[in-house]
Amino acid sequence: MTTTSERSATEAAPSLLPTLQRYFGFTSFRPLQEEIIRDTLAGRDVLAILPTGAGKSLCYQLPALVRPGLTLVVSPLIALMKDQVDALQAIDVPATFLNSSLAPEESRARLRGLHNGQYRLLYVAPERLMLPGFLSDLHTWRPNLLAIDEAHCISEWGHDFRPEYRQLADVRALFPAVPVMALTATATSRVREDIAGLLRLRDPRSYLASFNRLNLTYRVLAKSRPFSQVMDFLQARPRDSGIVYCLSRNTTESLAERLNANGVTARPYHAGLPPETRSRHQEMFLRDEIRIICATIAFGMGVNKPNVRFVLHYDLPKSVEAYYQETGRAGRDGLPGECLLLFNPGDAVKHGQFIDEKPDPQQAQAAREQLQRIVQYAESAACRRSELLRYFGEEFLQQDCGACDNCLSPRGTFDGTVAAQKLMSCVHRIHDKSGFSVGLGHVTEVLTGADTERIRRWGHNQLSTYGVGKEHSRQEWTAIGHELVRLGYLRQTAEKFSVLELTPEGRAVLFQRTPVTLAKPAVAPEAPSAAASAYDDALFERLRQLRKRLADERDVPAYIVFSDVALRQMAREYPSSEREFSRVSGVGERKLREFSAVFLAEIASYLRDNPRRAFAVEPPQPPPGARDLGDSPRETLRRFRAGQSVNQISQERGFVTSTIYGHLTEAVIAGETVELGQLLTEEQQALIATAFQQTGWGNITGAKELLGDGFDYGQLRVFRAAHGQDYRQSRA
Repeated sequence: MTTTSERSATEAAPSLLPTLQRYFGFTSFRPLQEEIIRDTLAGRDVLAILPTGAGKSLCYQLPALVRPGLTLVVSPLIALMKDQVDALQAIDVPATFLNSSLAPEESRARLRGLHNGQYRLLYVAPERLMLPGFLSDLHTWRPNLLAIDEAHCISEWGHDFRPEYRQLADVRALFPAVPVMALTATATSRVREDIAGLLRLRDPRSYLASFNRLNLTYRVLAKSRPFSQVMDFLQARPRDSGIVYCLSRNTTESLAERLNANGVTARPYHAGLPPETRSRHQEMFLRDEIRIICATIAFGMGVNKPNVRFVLHYDLPKSVEAYYQETGRAGRDGLPGECLLLFNPGDAVKHGQFIDEKPDPQQAQAAREQLQRIVQYAESAACRRSELLRYFGEEFLQQDCGACDNCLSPRGTFDGTVAAQKLMSCVHRIHDKSGFSVGLGHVTEVLTGADTERIRRWGHNQLSTYGVGKEHSRQEWTAIGHELVRLGYLRQTAEKFSVLELTPEGRAVLFQRTPVTLAKPAVAPEAPSAAASAYDDALFERLRQLRKRLADERDVPAYIVFSDVALRQMAREYPSSEREFSRVSGVGERKLREFSAVFLAEIASYLRDNPRRAFAVEPPQPPPGARDLGDSPRETLRRFRAGQSVNQISQERGFVTSTIYGHLTEAVIAGETVELGQLLTEEQQALIATAFQQTGWGNITGAKELLGDGFDYGQLRVFRAAHGQDYRQSRA
């Protein structure tokens, strides 16, 4: 497997940097990109495992620009194709896609363009590729590169197996001289072997980048009143955009509905929605018209929204690979991102029920093993980053990553020797008596002295370990059992009826009475986000509004105009000429021509009324939950403190009253003082407090229904934010 250090020197060839700068606006490659591109241009097959945000798409897009001919890109999702084609067309790259979303006349027009040599890149789904008529056309177009994105879909051991990917090997046979590039963000060694073998790659150059996403923070929180936990998380980040992953379609819809009722703009996304609804919700999210997308795993593969600041798992993902892939959608722009998993062992049971319905025993076996690994990750007291990297065969040499819950607030430990002896002895004695092993659930029943039909039938109520563990609940024994599995003292099989077995190491500990140290249950404190580079926040907000307007005019997502990284650089460096603007990350020839004048004018206008700031040092991090206010909320706060009412501010500023209440809520969350007496009498405040006490602080809709029409939702949100400490305590 090739690494950066092993292949830092590449074969002598013309410089690729002018093309990179001209079209993409970058002055250097990311790790491994140039080596992959040069091998492809030399006609070699390539297997590239690059994490999300590492720039996989550039590896096949740039070769398409430096030599004539057609690059064929196989992509699994319609949304991904449109997203990439829009971005390429925005920088003058002739690219197109063919899929079922196109009207017949549009498909015919694109086919004519392909026959005329109009395009350099063509995106298709694997099903379309295998149609006889399409293969015939492909012979006419004579592609010079076959790029297979999300290549892990070909493996049953991957987290998103798709049988149609297996047919891609037939395309290879039809075009034996055309190099193949297989790309994915996540693949264990077993999946990598599957990709190379099933795609019939010939002596491929394999590139494996580090899986370490330095800008992401990982946390796991014990799941308890999950909606309240989600609201706490979102209220601490009132301007951030994120994805909330759910296990079921119903949960995505009910969660999105409750979030909207509580003032958080959200939409559901799952495979059961009509295609036009899914597309509309995705577009709203990409264009920053909503903050949150509540989604099943149907959402996200290849969706390129760089400014996703967090990914929250409302339910347990089905594997470590799925979790890594999904969390990788946070912080694709390189800025800080947060990953929070709400974990309840009961979620694993739900997954197990789905697995039991799989008709293929081999696939079911693989799914159970993957489920065990993600449960072990969630329950682990070790560094989350280290656990993730080890899963993919990469060692993390630091003892403290400084960016996960277990490193930021390490769990305490206790002498678990007695508990370990009891549980492992119970496993041993059950097997000795019955001649077979049982699952962890049955072991906990024996330890706690449960009176079940199976215990009586098998005579396990006669064991010396029956009822010796009543000092712990079944849930506590389950956690201890999982910890012993993680430590390697017990092995949990992955069959449909999973059983516990002692390992050789466990036998040694049991019979030699070796001391065992166990981790205490997780407390999962709120972790601070990693620090981002300093920039002028007020200017950034103005540039973001300008970007949104320009994107809406062009009917594209905002990031296609510029990324947050580019806007922050502008808000840090204040470019004042085309030459300075051209140095901004992502500014190529097309964007320099199209956008420099309007952005330079906006920056100049801002500087006429505001001083230029210097950013030589990083600013101190705000306390957890605090956020700097933008210009608009701060102006509302200034007027409110000057004695204006919400209605006055609304009329003078041209906003609806709910927006003004929203500004005041943001101000409270950011740590500013908002005098509630200007909004509500003492009697009204008492009524609101009573309503929330009856319905729960997370149920703003219920509180409003109790209070009636005399109160506004905005008033309730400001009141609740101002009583944030009581609010958090009431949810504990």
